[in-house]
Amino acid sequence: MSGLKVIKKALLTSLWFVFLTFPIMVIKVDPVERIIRWRWQNSLYVALGTFCVYLLAQFILQRKIKKLESQTEQDSLPKESVIHRILANPKQRNLLIVALSAVILAFPLFSSSYQTNVMITALMYVVLGLGLNIVVGMAGLLDLGYVAFYAVGAYSYALLNHHFQLGFWAVLPIGGGLAALFGILLGFPVLRLRGDYLAIVTLGFGEIIRLILENWSEFSKGPSGISNISRPGLFGIELSLDSAIIYLYYLMILFVIVTIFIVNRLQDSRLGRAWIALREDEIACQAMGIDKRKTKLVAFSLGAFWAGIIGVVFAAKTTFVNPASFTFLESAIILSIVVLGGMGSIVGVIFGAMILILLPEYLRALSEYRMLAFGAILVAMMVFRPQGLISNIRRTYRFEKTHSLNVK
Repeated sequence: MSGLKVIKKALLTSLWFVFLTFPIMVIKVDPVERIIRWRWQNSLYVALGTFCVYLLAQFILQRKIKKLESQTEQDSLPKESVIHRILANPKQRNLLIVALSAVILAFPLFSSSYQTNVMITALMYVVLGLGLNIVVGMAGLLDLGYVAFYAVGAYSYALLNHHFQLGFWAVLPIGGGLAALFGILLGFPVLRLRGDYLAIVTLGFGEIIRLILENWSEFSKGPSGISNISRPGLFGIELSLDSAIIYLYYLMILFVIVTIFIVNRLQDSRLGRAWIALREDEIACQAMGIDKRKTKLVAFSLGAFWAGIIGVVFAAKTTFVNPASFTFLESAIILSIVVLGGMGSIVGVIFGAMILILLPEYLRALSEYRMLAFGAILVAMMVFRPQGLISNIRRTYRFEKTHSLNVK
């Protein structure tokens, strides 16, 4: 692309961004004085910023294209990222694990209750992302109704605690089991669907669950929700609010470790390879003797199980649940975590959850512009790293010619 064309396209892009951000950046309504303040200088800042960013992006992309074109066939093979190289080295991996463990364990000691609470939420989304990664990242089944299983787990604990006074630890496996059962019930009618059709059905399922919870007041208390849910207990000891937050933080650390261990073992197992085969080509997968129905059902039920577990944790953390907490936006955020981190990558999902949950909190200093900055960061991420932060390294096999020795 010539320089003149690039500049012309950069100008058009900057004008388009000015048009899109006009209601937010230029118009400000003052409800006290009942006047509209016009901030025209903001549109100039947006135009200049977009123009410069577009030129920089084009420069980086052109360099990347030239580099790829100049590479030989040997160099064009998939290369490991810095994270993968560190994890492959035992000494560096152990050092990184020790350092991260020290920081994670000491975090509640040098941070406020608010920061610890935010970190608990991030860890919850790590587990949710890893659960959805089984369905979307490994099995390749686009699930837009994942929040329904999250809601099943939360309401299981809320209702059983409200009516039968059952504790957190007693309901934890029940909530996960009920969510897994709902995953199997969802899996049966959608076994023949894939792609966009599967996404639409799962989206509808998520909305059906939310509407049932919102309108069946005799069962779920309707929009008012259920309050005064018990927090997790520690051998019958009554914990203060700060102590309960710290206890829940360490509990979530344990859940994350167990989830990573199980998902990693599943990924390398025969079942995990069947999921990957299902993702790549369903027809070839079936031709190789893999039971497509059973493989899909296991993926749906296992992904739903982790969502149900975290639903129970969510109800215990907030001590209140209502249908407004389980909208489609929650499913979209969890799916964004998987896509942003790298589909099929465990480490990528962890990083994706930390960025998507912590970044809006730490961008509060930008006030009304924080979501605009957050969206811009996501767009830039998808432009420069469409495969995700830490993409999963695909196994490749090559045949090399061997020189035979003539033995006389």
